Amino acid sequence: MANPPKRVFLPIASDVERVGKSVLDAAFKVHTVLGPGLLESVYKISMKHVLEKNNLLVDKEFSVPIMFEGERLDSALKIDLFVEKCVIVELKSVEKMNPVYEAQLLTYLRLTGVRLGFLINFNVPHLRDGIKRMVV
Repeated sequence: MANPPKRVFLPIASDVERVGKSVLDAAFKVHTVLGPGLLESVYKISMKHVLEKNNLLVDKEFSVPIMFEGERLDSALKIDLFVEKCVIVELKSVEKMNPVYEAQLLTYLRLTGVRLGFLINFNVPHLRDGIKRMVV
C-alpha cells in the first residue's frame, strides 16, 4: 500500500507570527499576575486588556457564521478572542483538557480561513504546559 501524500503547509506570515508572539506574551503576563484557578471569563477579559494595551485589535466572543448550502447562517459559535483578524485564541480554565477543545479550535480555524490559533488552559501551575499552538 502506498503512503498517502504528505500535506505541505506554507509558513505562517511574519506579521501573523508577531501577533501570535504578542498573544503568548499576554497569556504569560496574565497567568503570572492572576495564577491558576479563576474562571475563564476573568482570563478572557484580562487577555483582552493586555492585548489592547499593546495596540492590538481584539474581538471578544466573535460570532462565526456558518456557510451551509450556499447560504450564510448565523450560529452560536463564538471565538473567545480574535486578535488582529489573524489569530484565534480559545481559552480554558479546566482541570483536564478534552480533545473536543482542539476540535473546536480546528473548526474555528477552518470556518474563518485563519491559519494560526492557540488553545490556552490557564488552570495549570506552569502556563507552558497549558498552551497548544495549532496551524492549518
